Amino acid sequence: MFNVSTKAISRTKHFRFSSSSSSPKSISSSKPIEFSLVSALKSCSSSSSLSSGQQLHAHALKSGLDSSNLFVRNALINLYAKCGLLGDARFLFSSSASLDTASFNTMLVSYVKSRKIDEARNLFDEMTQRDCVSFTTMIMGLAQNGFSAEALLLFSQMVGDGARPNEVTLATVLSSCARLCRDLGKMVHGFAKKTGLDGFVLVGTNLVNWYGVSSDLEDAKKVFDETLERNTVTWNAMLNGYAKGGMVDLAEDLFQRIPVKDLVSWSTMIDAYLRVDMLDEALFGFCEMLRRDPEARPNEVMLVDLVSACSRHAALGEGSQLHTVIVKAGLDGHSFVQATLIHFYAACKKIELACVLFESFDKENISCWNALMAGFLRNGMVDAARSLFHEMPERDVVSWSSLISGYIQFDSSDLALELSHDMIRHGVKPNEITLVSVLSAIANCGPLEQGKSVHCYLYKNNQSIPLTDNLIAALIDMYAKRGNINGALRAFSYHQNATPFSTTSPWNAIICGLAMHGHAEMSLKIFSNMREGKFVKPNAITFIGVLSACCHAGLVSAGRQHFKSMMSVYGINPTIKHYGCMVDLVGRAGCLEEAERLIMDMPMKADVMIWGSMLSNARTHGDMEVAERAAERLARLEPSHGAGRVLLSNVYADAGKWDNVFVVRREMQQERLTRVPGCSGIL
Repeated sequence: MFNVSTKAISRTKHFRFSSSSSSPKSISSSKPIEFSLVSALKSCSSSSSLSSGQQLHAHALKSGLDSSNLFVRNALINLYAKCGLLGDARFLFSSSASLDTASFNTMLVSYVKSRKIDEARNLFDEMTQRDCVSFTTMIMGLAQNGFSAEALLLFSQMVGDGARPNEVTLATVLSSCARLCRDLGKMVHGFAKKTGLDGFVLVGTNLVNWYGVSSDLEDAKKVFDETLERNTVTWNAMLNGYAKGGMVDLAEDLFQRIPVKDLVSWSTMIDAYLRVDMLDEALFGFCEMLRRDPEARPNEVMLVDLVSACSRHAALGEGSQLHTVIVKAGLDGHSFVQATLIHFYAACKKIELACVLFESFDKENISCWNALMAGFLRNGMVDAARSLFHEMPERDVVSWSSLISGYIQFDSSDLALELSHDMIRHGVKPNEITLVSVLSAIANCGPLEQGKSVHCYLYKNNQSIPLTDNLIAALIDMYAKRGNINGALRAFSYHQNATPFSTTSPWNAIICGLAMHGHAEMSLKIFSNMREGKFVKPNAITFIGVLSACCHAGLVSAGRQHFKSMMSVYGINPTIKHYGCMVDLVGRAGCLEEAERLIMDMPMKADVMIWGSMLSNARTHGDMEVAERAAERLARLEPSHGAGRVLLSNVYADAGKWDNVFVVRREMQQERLTRVPGCSGIL
């Protein structure tokens, strides 16, 4: 009979009515027949068995159940919607004499799944009665299509209308909060606790994920510990929080405790290693994943991340093995995988292999052209990069930006500016990277007016080109290097007041720019403001500017304190540049013995700049012994360094030791040493 046929539909896509089940009379006279028909239609919907569903629809038409029974009508709407025939579903919906909330919900779900958000919103607004499913479906549709703020407003309306949210509603709302404000997420968490929905694993998992994305790992861990029922997704959410927070030790400990690890677990742990540049551990984790589960199928994202890390370390052997894995997995056809492989071989100085790969890949893939051009530039092959640029069938903003940046890298700022003008003439809009490069070129050799024009362009296009910290830093640096320190200060103050900086770049640019122009007091004041802030900590570049400011102003005591605080307060190991600043600072103050001690205690060998500074300061203070030692060191490091010999002869001349002057000058003539003439520019 009909109930038996229903079960058969669940097992096969083919269905034919028996003569005994096709009688309209028998159908209409029995309530169970209606339920059987609805059940059969649901089965066809679940398996997308359109032909069988259409046979059932024909049967419903003959029996009159398609119009007389709302449950059957809704099941038919659902059938066509799930089988992708949204127009047919809409026709059935519109032609129905009576509709209930379930009818609207079925169409609403269909519109959301088809990403027809406007139609979904219009239908939602038509509904006179909305339940949890109605609100949740609409909230989900808005959230998934980038309308996070609207999704949260609708959630607020839902609560106000008295519709009780369920665990799916809260999970969706939390995903919207992750893109917006932290306080909203806290409020949703409080609502979940109040309503008891925080006990659902779906809500707990999304709370862990939300706190992790918000970098609030303490609260993420608290929710994780309070979630009694956890699945692999819950564990992965906590693991992802640790990975993004750079807490690799905690990530390792958690990873070992995951009861059932899936591909996401392994991928997240590998990502945790890569984020802190632990390539060996990441590769070991990858091999361990394959060893424990030979059926594991690493995806292209994981492999690209690993190959990219090998590029940074120039790990040719390991990256080549990953290349083999990519080919065996059949993933080498993806455009971004191809570009990554070209970049990898170029980074390992195997540019010929990069060229071979390029020739074997799809020439329509512009990312491969860009990767090879960047590879040429990385290997100092500017002419090859230029030739490839002109051969490209099409160029995007990355193509133009790469060559502009390459010109600047190889001291051809004039060519960089010329190319940027060509880019504008070709109708290609610059992006952040382009403009940073252009500002750097102007800082090196361009006129200030051109820099001001770029500044105006940024303000006019601030909707399409976000004013990032790097871009603002390049702007400040341009003004400082072009001699307009007031322009640099205005740019810094305006943007800092508008949106506080989240990185050190703009702070470093203004601190170093002020120090370069001798405004030590103002430079150190801004450094003090930076330290008082909560979010940005000084880095190694910051202290180069600070120590330079102290050096120009002769602030020896302050310089010593700042140099000491690098390690004791901020855990920054001084580089040779920091030591050079300190040697110059104490040397200028006449503390030559302290300067020599600094040089001897350095963890690295002093370079020509440091010994040159030592010699210059020895001459200033008339210390012949120190000058002789410094000159000797200079001669060892760079035998052709004529400037050092000239300085030494001047020391002897200042002391009236003309015989020594004659000896030094004669040695210079015999060794054919000359002093390279200096140059200066007037801004």
